[in-house]
Amino acid sequence: AVVLAIVVVINLVVGQIPVKYTQFDLTDNQLYTITDQTKTFVKGLDSDVDVYLVAQSGQEDEQIQKVLERYESLSSHIKVHTKDPVVNPSFTKQYTDSSLSDNSLIVVCGDKYKVINYSDIYQSEFNYSTYSSQTTGFDAEGQLTSAIDYVTSDTLPKLYTLTGHDEASLSDTLTSQIEKENIDIEELNLVTSESVPDDADCLMINGPQKDITADEKDRILSYMENGGHVLIFTDYTETDMPNLAELLNNYGLSTSAGLIFEGNSQYYYPGYPSYLIPRIQSADAVGSMTSKDLVLMPYAQNINISDDVRSTVTTEALLQTSSKSYIKTDLKNLTTTEKASGDEEGPFTVGAAVTENYNDVETKLVYFSSSAILDENMNQAVSGGNYELISNVMSWMIDKEENISIPTKSLSTTYLTVTAADAGFWGAVVILIPAALVIGGGVVWFRRRRK
Repeated sequence: AVVLAIVVVINLVVGQIPVKYTQFDLTDNQLYTITDQTKTFVKGLDSDVDVYLVAQSGQEDEQIQKVLERYESLSSHIKVHTKDPVVNPSFTKQYTDSSLSDNSLIVVCGDKYKVINYSDIYQSEFNYSTYSSQTTGFDAEGQLTSAIDYVTSDTLPKLYTLTGHDEASLSDTLTSQIEKENIDIEELNLVTSESVPDDADCLMINGPQKDITADEKDRILSYMENGGHVLIFTDYTETDMPNLAELLNNYGLSTSAGLIFEGNSQYYYPGYPSYLIPRIQSADAVGSMTSKDLVLMPYAQNINISDDVRSTVTTEALLQTSSKSYIKTDLKNLTTTEKASGDEEGPFTVGAAVTENYNDVETKLVYFSSSAILDENMNQAVSGGNYELISNVMSWMIDKEENISIPTKSLSTTYLTVTAADAGFWGAVVILIPAALVIGGGVVWFRRRRK
């Protein structure tokens, strides 16, 4: 009886220990491991948040449950509840008129709430070779952290994207990542609008193919002089854009003619010297990213940073090429991408951040000389590095303390590939050597037995 009592007490004590100390994430892609971004954000909560897992009894998703347990162990302000829609059929109606799939989540704080459907947690893609849908991503942490931020925030920042100049469109993945930051995105035509709206936390100009008008330039400058934040991406073009150039010149920035090619193989994509992998510089705008992180930026131009600008303006380089990079200007008659005599040599700046503080008003401008950094294929080639950089820049521009846009965790199968030589070596180690030892031991045993 005493032993049983001790066992019961030990089990009760162990049951109170947070799961982060009793369960270990041994999955290959760390499905249940919470990122440092989420840990920092959740530990800073000062409001109570209720998370409801809507699932029939016995149908709860184990992976989602484990993630919820880890959130609950991070903060006393987070409480997780399970609601069976069969037992409580009217529970979800107070939050949504739509029917929810099993294992959907509802995050509530006071009067604010956000519904996370099961289809947003597990992401799927259609495989045209098998004509079937395959689950490719697990986004429980990304969706949950975003929802908690949404329900605990008093106001949500707003991003306006300029239109009317054949600007490039944002990819669905980047749009989703920005929305995870709980940033509203809305288009803005400054030809029909008299000014940049007062609720604009940031204005994005993404790869315009035509110049902005003089009136548009004046409206953007007026917005910036009153503490506005502008994010600009341009592309190499032979079309003159004097108004956009004047906007940049007002803050000491301009672009050189021609395109940059990289001469150091460590800083460009294999086989494509114009596909730059610039070094990330130390700056507040890039967040926690360092020179060890990779971004891919094709077809970029050099950004000149002028010293002849107001003393209130401070400029930092964000991305720089190596000293072996060079500029080709005569692209129409280009016969080789190799460096030639007369080519201007690097290093060159391809991303810059400008801050101006005047009369307690802070203006921010970030400029990248290639909109191809936003291309989804370029982002995938560096495992999401491009979009992580943009998310960090966006958080810095809208004065958000922490970037809470958590990337989706891949569920794709990872295979171990070995060469024929490696296969032969490990075959010998695993099979031949043990077999030889067994046979040798058997021979010795047989001889000793005969004696």
